[in-house]
Amino acid sequence: MPLFSIPLSGLTASSNALSVISNNLANLNTVGYKDEQANFKDLFYQTMGTTGSGDPMQIGAGAAVGSITANFTNGNVNNTGVPTDVAVTGNGFFVTQQNGGGLQFTRDGGFGVDPTGKLVAPDGSSVLGYPAVNGVINTGAGLGSIFLGQGKISPPNPTGNVAMGTNLDATAAVGSTPFSTPVTVYDSLGNSHVLTFQFTKTAANAWDYNVTIPQADVAGATGPVVVNSGSLTFDGNGQLLSTSTGAGGTGTTTTPPADITGINVANLADGASSLTFSWNLLDPNGTPTLTQVASPSTTSTTNQDGYGSGTLQSFTIDSDGIVQGSFSNGQTQAIAQLGLANFANNQGLQRTGNNDYMATLASGSPVIGTANTGGRGSISGGALELSNVDISQEFTQLIVTQRGFEANARVVTTFDQITQDTINLKPS
Repeated sequence: MPLFSIPLSGLTASSNALSVISNNLANLNTVGYKDEQANFKDLFYQTMGTTGSGDPMQIGAGAAVGSITANFTNGNVNNTGVPTDVAVTGNGFFVTQQNGGGLQFTRDGGFGVDPTGKLVAPDGSSVLGYPAVNGVINTGAGLGSIFLGQGKISPPNPTGNVAMGTNLDATAAVGSTPFSTPVTVYDSLGNSHVLTFQFTKTAANAWDYNVTIPQADVAGATGPVVVNSGSLTFDGNGQLLSTSTGAGGTGTTTTPPADITGINVANLADGASSLTFSWNLLDPNGTPTLTQVASPSTTSTTNQDGYGSGTLQSFTIDSDGIVQGSFSNGQTQAIAQLGLANFANNQGLQRTGNNDYMATLASGSPVIGTANTGGRGSISGGALELSNVDISQEFTQLIVTQRGFEANARVVTTFDQITQDTINLKPS
């Protein structure tokens, strides 16, 4: 009698293969989805005997799905312009974690920001990476959540250097009205203060200067506070020749001129630490920034390296997965760096739904690091990786599998007819 189990095994295997194909087609537009393929295997065999030459005569017991393998090749990258969207090109999975749960891994970079400002995956799990401290990323500090809310602060930076491009009028009369230039600086709390640099001509090619801060900015002050003073001398070509510090230029004299260092503003009324900075009199090429020629006294440029605190305005994600934030104080600094995980055997990963994978003994433990290191791929910000399902290939496979199912179904009907014919052989 024919064994119905053989074509039935073929029907079951083909049905499972059709399920795999239909799942691929259903996920044709699923972000980061990886195509799967069902691979058949034959089952055990029954030995009926041997031939005269000793070769075994065997009858198989049918087929089954032996494995379902995933195709981890890259999908196309689609630019979305959404700053929280990221795509991986090459190896690697984003690392996420539900509250109190284990690590999950995904290729779906359609991230967002929750009400607390935390970067989250579509299923609400936290996206993990390496948070920066004052713009510095330490990948040895371990993974953590990434916060990108609008309330994120860029800390202030106190002024350490001041420079100005100034010309003092060589035709000014000795003792004439002083020329003043205001320069805004910042203290350790991020508060601004306006310093006044005042220049008074004392002789041909000679000027006194003093630097003052308003009374209200210094605790206990009874008037504008002089924080530095001294004198400047110029040569016959109007080039700065020497500088001296101290009232009336009685302090240290420097020839040729150098930066005036150690200018200190103490007892700030806002409680900030003492502000100490240098007045840079030379540009990066070593040319004095103060001149004295026959032209009205004017300051063309002022520069200082301090700034107040700022809030996050926008951010971008570069190819290394570094999140660069732009803040309201004009500063740009790193906020965090996305983590990426590699596995010894991607085929061993277990799919858990929601575009997530889970590590297993077969996959090996995740090796987590950053993009473009350790064999990990590159990251594209403002983009998503599309499904890598090839619809034409799936339709071709669908036809082949359908034919296999129909063939096994025909075998069942043939076996049924043979069985019916055998029953009909019995005399009535």
